[in-house]
Amino acid sequence: MTIENLLEILEKNVAPVALSDEFCEKYKAYDNSGIIINCGNRLNGALFSLDLSAECVKKAEECGFNAIVTHHPAIYGGIEGLDLTKDPQAKALARCIEKGISVISMHLNFDAAERGIDYFLMRGLGGESGKICLPLSRGGYGRVYPIKPVKFSQFIQSAAAEFSTRRITSYGDGEKTISTVASFCGAGCDDEAIAFAAENSADVFVSSDFKHHQITALAERGINVVNLTHYCAEAYGFKEIYNKIKQITDIPTSFFIDARFM
Repeated sequence: MTIENLLEILEKNVAPVALSDEFCEKYKAYDNSGIIINCGNRLNGALFSLDLSAECVKKAEECGFNAIVTHHPAIYGGIEGLDLTKDPQAKALARCIEKGISVISMHLNFDAAERGIDYFLMRGLGGESGKICLPLSRGGYGRVYPIKPVKFSQFIQSAAAEFSTRRITSYGDGEKTISTVASFCGAGCDDEAIAFAAENSADVFVSSDFKHHQITALAERGINVVNLTHYCAEAYGFKEIYNKIKQITDIPTSFFIDARFM
C-alpha cells in the first residue's frame, strides 16, 4: 500500500478532499487537506492522531509505522522557512521526512462528512439527527437537535464521561431542563452559529475555544454554554472514523491520544 492508496481509502469511506474544497468555496473558508508529506515508500503501518506533534511522531516510530493520518493539517498555511531550533511543528515535520514517515491530513472534509467529526459530536451529546447550519452536497457543519430532556448539570456530567474529559467549562443554570442542543466541533462559535442556535430554540450551545463576547451573547439569549476542550471534542469523532478505517486497511494501525489535552 502507498500513501496514495491510503488517501483513496479515506476519501472513499469517509469523505473526499473535494468536500473540503466545496466547504471553502461555499463558506469562504480556508483549508489544507490531503497528502502533506509523501516519502514515496510502501506503507507498513499508519498512526491516527488529531495533531502532528513530537509525541505523535515518537509514537509512530515506536510502532514501526511510516505513515501518520491527522485531522488538523500538519501544514496549514504557506511556509517561508523551517526553524528546527525554535519551532516544534517544524521539528515534527523534519523528523517525519528524516524517518520516511508520510503524512495525510483530513480536516474540513472530515469535520463535515455525513458521518464525520461534527456528526459524532452530536451523537456523543445524545442527539441522533438534526438541522445543519452549513449544509453541503453531502453532510455539513454545525447542528441543532433534540435530546432526551435532562437537567443542565446532568448533561455536563454525561458529556464529561462520554468525552473522557475533566476540563469542561459551563455557563448557565444547572437546574434548567434542556431538550435542544446546538453543537459545532472545534472552534465553531461565531455570530452566524449563535443566530442559528437562537432561531432554532437551542437550550444549550456546545463547542470549543469560546471568546468572552460569544459567551455573553449566548447568555443574553438564555442559552447555556458548554465549552469542551477542542482536543476531546474532535478526538471523539476522529476515533470513530479510525475504528471504521482500521477494519478496511491491510496494514497495521493505531490511534494516538495525547492526554495532556483531554
